[in-house]
Amino acid sequence: MPDDMSLSNTDQTLDAENSGAGDTKIPQEELDRLTDELIMAFKSVFDPEIPVDIYELGLIYKVDIDDDRKVDIDMTLTAPGCPVAGDMPGWVENAARTVEGVQDVEVRLTFDPPWDPSRMSDEARLALNML
Repeated sequence: MPDDMSLSNTDQTLDAENSGAGDTKIPQEELDRLTDELIMAFKSVFDPEIPVDIYELGLIYKVDIDDDRKVDIDMTLTAPGCPVAGDMPGWVENAARTVEGVQDVEVRLTFDPPWDPSRMSDEARLALNML
């Protein structure tokens, strides 16, 4: 059964998707651990122009963990012309690969929907004096 949880008061989701016929091979405890550790990994990546991590900024749109522990990540940038557009997906991939048990990682950059400040968590808004 998929594990679908909301993250940090944003529209982001982490999904553990099944490739089987209804039951995941990954125990729920491991999915919970992977989810928590992936969030911590995302929080280690910062947009160099903004003193807030990409997770709290709401740049991670979707994360799927399949039964083979492959992690597929859909993310965006604060602007299509971001100077680190070519680098940030690699930073996110490298961060996700540090999580024990992750076998493979693929990061896809998307601008649909476009990022806007409403995707930020309260923590990010506080850090940027937007509350």
